[in-house]
Amino acid sequence: LEQLVESGGGSVQSGGSLTLSCVASGWMFGSYIMGWFRQAPGKEREAIAAIDGDRHSAYADSMKDRFTISQDNAKNTLYLQMNNLQPEDTAMYYCAAVAASTLQIGLRSLGRLGHWGQGAQVTVSS
Repeated sequence: LEQLVESGGGSVQSGGSLTLSCVASGWMFGSYIMGWFRQAPGKEREAIAAIDGDRHSAYADSMKDRFTISQDNAKNTLYLQMNNLQPEDTAMYYCAAVAASTLQIGLRSLGRLGHWGQGAQVTVSS
């Protein structure tokens, strides 16, 4: 059973930080590329970051400066550290897992293929 449960969303002011967590079924780490994507109302899905079983990571170009992905295999948990948040970062953030041959393919596939959780709302006010 694939399970992905996000937590850590909330409301922050512009310039603030949040860390999202995602507890996943243990077998998913190492079997899937794990990652995060977001979607704001009326907008397209937007990939953020992906990480593989060797902890190699990849980021969407617009995300690499302020977002950091990491994982703790012992806790079956994926994290997304978000810094200097801006109102345009307001969205539902999803943890996802996808089978892919490369990290870049996995990044592009997040939210299109594979599995994802229910999402965590992040709201940034100016």
